[in-house]
Amino acid sequence: MTRIAKIRAGLALPALIMAFGAGLGVGHAQSENGKGYFIPKPKTEAPHTAPIHAPLPQPQQPAPGGQPGVQQIPPEKLPPIPQLAPLPKEKSPPAAVMGVLSVPDVMQNSTAAQGVEKIINARRKKLAEEAQADQKRWEQEQHTITAEKGKLSKATLAAREQHLQAEIEQAQVDFHNRNVAIELSARKALGKIESSLIAVIRQVSQAHGMNLVLHRSQVALNVNAFDITKEVTEQLNKILPSVAVPPSVVPNLSKGEKKK
Repeated sequence: MTRIAKIRAGLALPALIMAFGAGLGVGHAQSENGKGYFIPKPKTEAPHTAPIHAPLPQPQQPAPGGQPGVQQIPPEKLPPIPQLAPLPKEKSPPAAVMGVLSVPDVMQNSTAAQGVEKIINARRKKLAEEAQADQKRWEQEQHTITAEKGKLSKATLAAREQHLQAEIEQAQVDFHNRNVAIELSARKALGKIESSLIAVIRQVSQAHGMNLVLHRSQVALNVNAFDITKEVTEQLNKILPSVAVPPSVVPNLSKGEKKK
């Protein structure tokens, strides 16, 4: 296999797919007025591409009566539970008034999130098209070098192969950095939506007198009156119909800053 064939085999374009919106959770929120509302993040399922770990070796059970010359480790016993002095009595928390919410549904129907998704997908598509164009150009250059192999000296052939290899390696770094810049732009825009979403959840729950809002995916059974997803979505679209997506800029590149 020639050096160029090895380069081609090792070429990997940057991953340009990001789960959008479905995995977005709402962080912890503490109200400024001291009421201490707490909004936990939902548990997300493990991705299907999670690495498969080899099973851990199971300890072998000792033979009845033990084996000669093998020291047996006795089972560990916990120390006695300490007796602690009682703490001063605290004020009991209020009775729970619960609501449920689907954050993925809110984000899916958020006009601001839809706008962010459209812009980010367009940037990813453009980057992927440029990567594919470069891939075709490299393949053509490889065919040209292969066709002229008998006409070129070993020094000239090695120089052209090294030049192509350096170009591919630099392009891989460039594509990776630009892809990271696009993802950072998406995070910043979604962060603005998330901040507004936390405020809206607090606003809607207070309007219903709720002091405990759970993620719908964590609730086995509830009545429709508990669900505030639709109200939160409508209020979020009212106060934040759109959000600006910052430019995806990669600084300090040899070819200068790139903006997509």
